[in-house]
Amino acid sequence: MRARLGFATFGFAVLFGAVAVTLADRTVINPASSAIAQPRPLPRAEPPVTRAEIVDRNNEVLAVTVRGRALYARPAHIQDPEAVAALLHPILPHLDRERLVARLSPPYVFAYIDRFITPRQEEAINALGIVGLNFETAERRTYPRGRDAAHVLGLVDVDNQGLFGAERWFDERLRVDRNALRLSLDIRVQRELRETLAHTVERFSGIGGVAMLMDVNTGEMLGMASLPDFSGADPAGSPAGNRFHRAVEGVYEPGSTMKLLTAAMALELGTVQMHSGFDASRPIRFGRHSISDFRGKNRWLALPEIIAYSSNIASAHMAMTVGTARHREFLARFGIARHQRLGIELPESAAILLPGERDWRDIHTMTIGFGHGVSITPLHVINAAATLANGGLFRTPTILAQPDGAEREGTRVISERTSHQMRRLMRIAVTEGSARGANAPGYFVGGKTGTALKPNPGGRGYSTDRRVSAFVGVFPMHAPRYAVYLMVDEPRPRADTGPFATAGVVAAPAAGRVIQRVAPILGLVPETERVAEIEQALHVPLQPARPRAAPAAPSVAAPRPSATRPAPAIAPTLPEVAPIRRTGLPGGAIQTAEGRHASP
Repeated sequence: MRARLGFATFGFAVLFGAVAVTLADRTVINPASSAIAQPRPLPRAEPPVTRAEIVDRNNEVLAVTVRGRALYARPAHIQDPEAVAALLHPILPHLDRERLVARLSPPYVFAYIDRFITPRQEEAINALGIVGLNFETAERRTYPRGRDAAHVLGLVDVDNQGLFGAERWFDERLRVDRNALRLSLDIRVQRELRETLAHTVERFSGIGGVAMLMDVNTGEMLGMASLPDFSGADPAGSPAGNRFHRAVEGVYEPGSTMKLLTAAMALELGTVQMHSGFDASRPIRFGRHSISDFRGKNRWLALPEIIAYSSNIASAHMAMTVGTARHREFLARFGIARHQRLGIELPESAAILLPGERDWRDIHTMTIGFGHGVSITPLHVINAAATLANGGLFRTPTILAQPDGAEREGTRVISERTSHQMRRLMRIAVTEGSARGANAPGYFVGGKTGTALKPNPGGRGYSTDRRVSAFVGVFPMHAPRYAVYLMVDEPRPRADTGPFATAGVVAAPAAGRVIQRVAPILGLVPETERVAEIEQALHVPLQPARPRAAPAAPSVAAPRPSATRPAPAIAPTLPEVAPIRRTGLPGGAIQTAEGRHASP
C-alpha cells in the first residue's frame, strides 16, 4: 500500500510540475497572445501630398497635387520587350511604341514607363501577369482651371519641382508648408479678361495680347491674361513658345501711354501748370530726325489738349522743360530705370530697355516723352497708371492676396495734388480724346491709349504695318479702385474700322467691355444718380482760361521751362465726392530716314 501511495504521489507531482512549467512558459517566459477579441487597428493615415495647393483670393483651387500609381519596369526580368510593348500599348496608347520597347530593354536596369496611371489602367496591366512590371505610389500636379491663369501659376516637372511662374517662385514654400498658397487673383475676373482679350485678338487678327486688372490701393493683381497661352492640364498640347508671359516677359514701346508720366513729371517738378501749353503747329527738327503728330491740330495746345489729342510735338517740348537728368530720376521713381525689374513674385519678370546715363541725350528725352525709344513691360505701364491715380504712392505689384483691409506700405513719388490733376487729365482723354471707346457708363473711366510701331526684325527703322495697340486706365476716377490694361500685338485693320488698327479702335473699346463685365463681379454698380456732380468734380476744360496773347514755344536746342499762358490755377484737390456705390458681393510720331513711327 505504501509503495502504491508513493508511486501515485510521485506521478501527481510530475503531472502538476509539468502543468506548472507549461503555465510559467506560456504566461511569463513566452506569453501567448490573448484569445479575447481585440478591436481592429485603425488604418494608418496616408501621409499628405508633398506640394501644397494654390488657391485664388476666394479659395477656389487653381493647382492641386493628386496621388495615384506609377508603372515602372525592371528590363532584366522581361523576356520579350516587343511582345510586352504590344500588350501595354493598347492600355497606354499615349506612349510611343518604339520608345516603350527601348525602355523595356537592356541596358536599362530600372525605367519608368508611365509616371501616373489610372486605377483602371493599373487593373488591366495587373491582369496581364507580366513579370518585371511593378507599381509604386506617385503624385501629379493638376490644374483644374485649364488655361485660366496658366502663365501666373506656371508648371512643375516630373519630380514636382517648379519650372516657372508661381510654382517656381514659391517652390520651397509649397514643399515645406502644407497650407494652401492664396494668390491675389480672382478667377472670375481672370476668365473675363481672357475671354475679352481672346475675342479682340481674333477679331483684329493679332499674334497675341495682354489683359490685366490691378487694385490701385494694394498693388494686388486680380487678373493677368497673356495670349497665346497653354493648358496647365495638358501643357504638351501647346507649342513651347506659348509659355512666353507677355505681361511680365515682353518689353514693348509704350507709345502714348507714356505721355501720362511726362505730364505728371512736368506738373510735379513745376515746369508746367494745368493752363500751360506748347506750340504744336510744326514738327520738331533734330538733325535728320523729325517729330510730328498723328492727325495733329497744328496749333498751340494747352496741357489738357496735349493729353486728349495725344500730341507728340507738345509732349517732346514738355519733357525738354525738365531736362535729361531730372527726366531719368523721375522715371526711376516708377521703377523705370536701366535694367530695372519690378519685384513681382514671378521669376520671368524682364528688365526694361532704356539708354544709359552716358548715352542719354536730348533726343532721348524728347522721344521717351511720347513713348518712343524705351521698351518696358505691360506691368510697368499698369503699375505707373495705378500710382498716378492712387494719390501718388508707388507699390510693388504682387500676386499674393493681402489681408482684407490691410494697408500696404508705399513710397510717395508724386504729391497728392499732382495725382488729383492727373486723374482729371486721364478722364479728359476718355471723354474728349482717342480713348472714348473705353468709357463705361457709370464707372467714370480715365486713361490713355498708346500705339507704337514695332522695330524691323533687322533692327534698323520701324515697320509700317506691325504695331502694338494698348490702353491703360483707372476706374472710377473720382474714387480710384482698379487699374486696367489691354494690349493687342500686331492687330490688323478691319473693313468696319477703316485703314486703322490703332489703340483707340482696338484696345480702348475692349477695355471698356472688360470694365463693364468685371466691375459688378468686384461689387461695383454703375453710378446713375450723381453723374452730373461727379463729372463736374472731374472736369477740366480743354483750354483753361488764359490771356489772348501767347508767348512763343521754348527752343528745343536749349531746354528751359515753357512759357505759359497765365490763368487761374485749378483747385489742388478734387471736390469731396462719395465713392461709387458697392453691392454686397465679396470681395507719338518720329520721322526718320527709315520710316515713320506713330503713337496716337
